[in-house]
Amino acid sequence: MEIRITNYKRCDVVKITGRVDSSTAPVLEQNIKNLMEAGHYHIILDLSELDFISSAGLRVLISTQKNCRRYNRGEVILAAVPLNILKALDLAGFTSLFHIKEDVVTAVANF
Repeated sequence: MEIRITNYKRCDVVKITGRVDSSTAPVLEQNIKNLMEAGHYHIILDLSELDFISSAGLRVLISTQKNCRRYNRGEVILAAVPLNILKALDLAGFTSLFHIKEDVVTAVANF
């Protein structure tokens, strides 16, 4: 798994490449936690190059959304979600919990 974070004026884009499973989910969680500790709560997760996400990765997504929405501080938006990942999110019942955008540009414009 590779994580690249791009900071913009109103939001941060976290591009995740590869697989998020039980061994890599803690790394993703720590990267996102570092963003939130710095006061960044408008987060876009660019999933365009994500190949696989396990239940551990799904837990990271939902806990991040919960922490960002707490006290109306911000939100997590999912961008460029591949079909297999979208099916996993739908199966877990998570599609209603996230705004899902076609691409990163549209997601950034949302903030």
